[in-house]
Amino acid sequence: MYKRLNSLRMEGATGADSGKIVFVKNGKMIEPDKRGERLVLKNGHVIDPENKVDGHIDIAIKDGFVEAVEEHIPEESGDYVLDCAGLFVFPGLIDMHLHMGDLFEVTTRPIECAVADGVTMGISPGAGNTFMAPALLGAEMDRGLPINAGVLIGAANVLGASLSVEELIRLFKGELEEETAAFKLSRNSVTNATAPLVVGIKDHMGHFIMSDENLEKIFQITHKANLLYMSHTQDSEHAKRLYSLSANRPFHLGHATAAGAGSHGDALQSMRDIIALCEGKNVTAEFVTTMLRKGLGSREGLQMKERARQEALEALHAGIVKILVSDGQNQSTMKGFGDTRDNIPAILELAKEHVLTLPQAVAAMTCNPMHLLSERTKNKFWEQEYGHLGVGARGNVTVVDANDKLATYTIVNGRIAAFENRTVRSGSSAGRYVCKFGTIYNMGVGDLSMRA
Repeated sequence: MYKRLNSLRMEGATGADSGKIVFVKNGKMIEPDKRGERLVLKNGHVIDPENKVDGHIDIAIKDGFVEAVEEHIPEESGDYVLDCAGLFVFPGLIDMHLHMGDLFEVTTRPIECAVADGVTMGISPGAGNTFMAPALLGAEMDRGLPINAGVLIGAANVLGASLSVEELIRLFKGELEEETAAFKLSRNSVTNATAPLVVGIKDHMGHFIMSDENLEKIFQITHKANLLYMSHTQDSEHAKRLYSLSANRPFHLGHATAAGAGSHGDALQSMRDIIALCEGKNVTAEFVTTMLRKGLGSREGLQMKERARQEALEALHAGIVKILVSDGQNQSTMKGFGDTRDNIPAILELAKEHVLTLPQAVAAMTCNPMHLLSERTKNKFWEQEYGHLGVGARGNVTVVDANDKLATYTIVNGRIAAFENRTVRSGSSAGRYVCKFGTIYNMGVGDLSMRA
């Protein structure tokens, strides 16, 4: 770390002209001035699928956004320089199906683990999430988390309120009257105010078997309020049922590789049924990185059958499915079917095995999920600010060592949040809350009791 990260910064640091570390000269203490400091990534092999960049190029980040992308960026006084020679530089990995403790984790630190594995944004899909989820996660973000994060609400919980479908639509559009929310949603004004700040709604046939009537309500709400509709995918019959109810309205099949485990019918046929659904214009899906690797998945979660895995790889190669997720973390109380530790290895292996080109594999966890969320939420900020490294994008970067298949640096909004597969405490508050309306710097919930 000393040689790679600090050689440029420490050189000649005994004099005031270095300006990099605190020192004493002639009885006076001189402190470094870090205001306006740029973070410059040099000599790395940049893979930015959105901007069709595949080569050695320098990137400068300032005030949390990409300031310059050039073949050679001259170093300036005060720059914080990362020498990325021999490393890949990806847009920050986006895991749009990541169980980040689902707001009650007490035994491990799944968010920090995800960041150490190169994830810069995660969407928590907990089917048990209630209308309180945005406020609870928002409070944690206010107090400091090293990841950009958003949440989905559980479909059954959405319908548990006294609000009608039309009122729920107005709620998620930010148009519901306060008086109506107070009498039909909750008596908690913080919950009522923040409830619209979600990315979408998830149904989960593993937790709740919802009636056709209630699934129709969720379709109406997500379609009219511009929310992502994610469905738990394990039983292909449930997915086909959703398709028949969709009436061409869009929905997204979460962890679709789970169908290939054979827990609810023949593994190969189930996988083929799911892929066939994805050929419809209103259906998208995601595959779990852990399950795509040769180990076939996690024994703690689900393992695919090899023939079903090959079917999934062919669907990736054909471009039928374009999004990868982890559905992690395995060490959490609330775990998914995979783990963020497999994200980078899976991306590199898919390219090595010629299932995808490396830019295509990187796109599956960068720009592709952002295009989907932009389309479903009708808000372009997702693809404008995240998932790429063009000028003006938020400074989210995952720097990868292909030899050990690990994240060397995870940079979140221009701050180093992890180094050499471990989190850095100075980046603990780098993250931002994200929802369908945009990026939130401070929810105002974390210190509400102190300010009241």
